[in-house]
Formats: sequence, structure tokens, C-alpha cells
Amino acid sequence: MKQITLVCLCLVIAVSINAQQSIMTFNIRYNNPKDGENWWEKRKEDVGALVNFYKPEIMGIQEGLHEQVTFLDGFLTQYDYVGVGRDDGKEKGEYAAIFYNKSSLELLDTKTYWLSETPEKVSVGWDASMERIVTYAKFKDKDNQKILHVFNCHYDHIGPLARENSSKVVLDLIKKMGVGNERVAVIGDLNSLPDSKPIQILKQEFKDAFEASETTPYGPIGTSNSFKTMDNLKNRIDYILVKNLTVKSYIAIDDKRKNGFFVSDHLPVMVTVD
Repeated sequence: MKQITLVCLCLVIAVSINAQQSIMTFNIRYNNPKDGENWWEKRKEDVGALVNFYKPEIMGIQEGLHEQVTFLDGFLTQYDYVGVGRDDGKEKGEYAAIFYNKSSLELLDTKTYWLSETPEKVSVGWDASMERIVTYAKFKDKDNQKILHVFNCHYDHIGPLARENSSKVVLDLIKKMGVGNERVAVIGDLNSLPDSKPIQILKQEFKDAFEASETTPYGPIGTSNSFKTMDNLKNRIDYILVKNLTVKSYIAIDDKRKNGFFVSDHLPVMVTVD
């Protein structure tokens, strides 16, 4: 009788684990040799090791140049990715790539849009300093057949109008796709504080995972560290916002490299959802 009880308990635990997915957003900092000890070439394996340790089902990166995306693609053997460079829609410029666990998720659709008045083509929007993009991917869970739509964004750091309108573009894309009543996650480096207009616009339709988590958020509140000390972690500008998903946990990962430096100038944020 005790053996039967134990087996049943294990089955319940297994079902509970399989019913959850983890989503990460991670600005990996572009490959800039002027970063010195924080240069990509000196920390790229630490970035890969961090992802392999936390094992998110889905990870949206920002600022990844082609060589960085290619490195991660080779390092993260459990994952495939989608995305293009924002400068030409191919390999030039930063990607907002989405990596996904290819053993548990099936990619059904993907496309990259520009955060501008003309989302379908390479363009700079409003008062933005450069091209900005959102990469979309539609996934099916191979175990339970459930669909998840992910929009991985990188908003402009200069133009306030561009950031505000970028949120409107994202909501408009969701409306045009007709997926607003499905399971959706909007993630990324939005270069906006929680009480700013871009975030408030998104929160008309979405819940901020930091606020919606069923457990107390773990880690620093701020996500932008500028490769400096923990004292600099005050501004939360990296987000995971969800619709028709229950957030079980939220963590801002402040792990450091062996030399004591941060893995990137942004903290990765990871949530577990139903």
C-alpha cells in the first residue's frame, strides 16, 4: 500500500512539472571590444552556461549580433532559434532572437516586425535612434499540445514617443493576428520603468509577471546593472508580461562570473507559468 501511494505521488509531481513552462528574457549586451573585462569574448561561455543551468523552455535575447547568436546556437545544443538582424532583416545588426527547447516545443510560425509606422519592412520609427524590432514565434507544447505566442521586443533607449508607440504596435499585431484570447507572452528589454506609458499601455491587455507572480519575486528589483555593483540595480526595464497565463514564480538572476563581474549589463529575468 505504501508503494502504491509513493508511485501515485510521483505521478502527480511529474504531471505538475510538465504542466509548467519557464520563459526567460536576457539582454546579452552586444559584442563590444571596448567593454574590456566585460567584452563578449571573455564572458560568452558564462552566458551559455547560465542558460544551460536554468534551462528555460523559451529565451528571448536582445542585442545579439550575428556572431553572438551563432555562438549561442552552437553552445546551447538543446535549443533552436528564430530571428533576424534588425538592420537588413537578415544577418546585419542586432537580433531579438528567440531560443526554444526543441525537444519539448514545436515551432509553428515566426516573423520579425519593425517597431515603426511600417512594421513589415526595415525601418526606424518616430523619434527612435535606430531600427528596433519584435520577433514573434508561435509554439506548440509537444506533451499537452497547448499553444503559446511569444513576442520578444527591444524598445529604443532614446525616443519616448518610439517606446510608447512600440507598445501600440505590439498590441496591434496581436489584434491583427487574432490571438488576444490565447496564451501570449510579451517579453524583452523595453527600456521603460514600470510606471511609464509604454508599460501602462501593455498592461491594458497584459499582466506584469513581477506583479502577478503567485510567489514573492526573487532577486533584485532592478534589471539594468551597467556592469557595475549591486547598488546600481534600481531600474526595472526588462519585462515578461503575460495574458491567459498564471505566473507561478519570478526571478531576476543576479549570478556573477568567477571574476566577480556580471554575466551581462542586464540581469536575465525568468518566470515559470502554468
